[in-house]
Amino acid sequence: MRISTANAFDNGIDILSRRQAEMTALQDQLTTGKRISRASDDPAAAARAERATASIGRSETSQRAVEASKVLMTQTESNLGNADALLQRARELLVSAGNASYGDSERTSIANELQSLRDQLFTIANQSDGAGTYLFGGQGATQKPFIDTPTGVQYVAATGQTVTENGTGLPLTTDGQIAWLSARSGNGVFVTSAAPTVLNATIDSGSVSDPSALTGADYTLQFSVAAGVTTYAVLKNGLATAVTAAPYVSGQAITVDGMTVAVSGTPATGDQFQIAPSTPTLGVFAVLDQAVAALKTPGRTGAQIAQGNADRLRDVDAVLANLQAARSAAGQVLNRIDSETDRLDSQKLASETERSNAEDVDMVHAISDFQNKQSGYDAALKSYAMVQRLSLFQYVNGG
Repeated sequence: MRISTANAFDNGIDILSRRQAEMTALQDQLTTGKRISRASDDPAAAARAERATASIGRSETSQRAVEASKVLMTQTESNLGNADALLQRARELLVSAGNASYGDSERTSIANELQSLRDQLFTIANQSDGAGTYLFGGQGATQKPFIDTPTGVQYVAATGQTVTENGTGLPLTTDGQIAWLSARSGNGVFVTSAAPTVLNATIDSGSVSDPSALTGADYTLQFSVAAGVTTYAVLKNGLATAVTAAPYVSGQAITVDGMTVAVSGTPATGDQFQIAPSTPTLGVFAVLDQAVAALKTPGRTGAQIAQGNADRLRDVDAVLANLQAARSAAGQVLNRIDSETDRLDSQKLASETERSNAEDVDMVHAISDFQNKQSGYDAALKSYAMVQRLSLFQYVNGG
C-alpha cells in the first residue's frame, strides 16, 4: 500500500484534532462539573435531569408554603395561649364574685376588670398576621374579622380557612367563627336557666342520665306553693305532661326524659326554670358581656347572684374549652408541619441526587480520563513531529 507524505500529514492532523477536541470536552466537564451541557450530549440522562429539576422546584415551592403556614400557626397558637390566660383570669374573678361578703361595689369592681379582659380578648381576636390579613380571618379578610355592635360582637369575615397548595394543604388562617363564637351552650347537651323573676331558688347545669331518652324538646319546670307545700309541673314544648304536681325537695334530682337537674332553694308560685337543647352559639364576648352586666346590676338576691355566677362560670368553661380545642388544633398543625418539612427535605434531597446522577461528572473518573487523553495527545504530537521530519528533501539535505 502506497502512502503519500501529504496523506500521512493529514492523518496526523486529524488525529491531533480529535484528541484535542476530546481534551477540550473533558476540560469543560471538569470546569463546570457537568457531564451534560446540552441535551444532545445524552438525551435520556438530560430528560432524567429535567424531571429531577422540576421535582426540586415543586419541593421548594411546597417548602415556602409550609414555612408560611408555620409562621402563621405559631402566631395563632401563641395568641390563643394569651386568650387562654385571660379567660383563666376571668374565671378566677367570677369565682371570687361569689364571695358572700362582697357587696355591689366589690362586684362592680370585678365587672370593670372583666370588661378590661374582654377588651383584650377582642384585640387578640382581631390580631393581624403582619402582612395585611388576620389570623382569625377565615377564608381571608382585608378588614378586621370581628366588629363590636350594640347587639354584641359579630363575625364579618367568611367562615372557613385558607390553605396551602394541594401537595401540603396546611392552614394559613383559622376560622374565627368556630374558635371564638361557636362553643356549645350549657353542659354541651342541654342548657338550664332560671327565669328573671326567680328570687330565691337556683338550678344547676344538670347532666345526661339516659342518652337514649333524650328528645331535643324544650322543657319548663313550673313551681307552685299551696298550704306551705311546694310542687312542680313539667311542660314539654309549652304543653302539659304527666308530671303535674310532683313534690319538690330542695337539691333533690329531677329527671326529665333522660336529663337530670337539681333545683335548690325556695321557689315561689309561678317560678319557672327552662331546659333547652344545647346549641353551638356560645361566644366568648357574649359570655363576658353577660357577666359584666350581671355584676353591675344592684339589689340582686343571694340566689340570683349565685345563679348568675354559676351560669357564667359554666359558660366561661365552655368557651375556654372551645378556645383550647382551637389551640390544640394549631399545635397539631405545627406537629404536622414538622413532618411535612422532613418529608419535603427528603424528597428534595432524592431529586437532587437523581439530577446529580444524571448530569454531574464523576470527578475522579474525569480527571483520570483527562490525564490519559493528555498523555495520548502528547504522544501524538511527538509522533507527528517525528513523521514530519521524514521527508525526502530532509533526507537528501541530511545526506
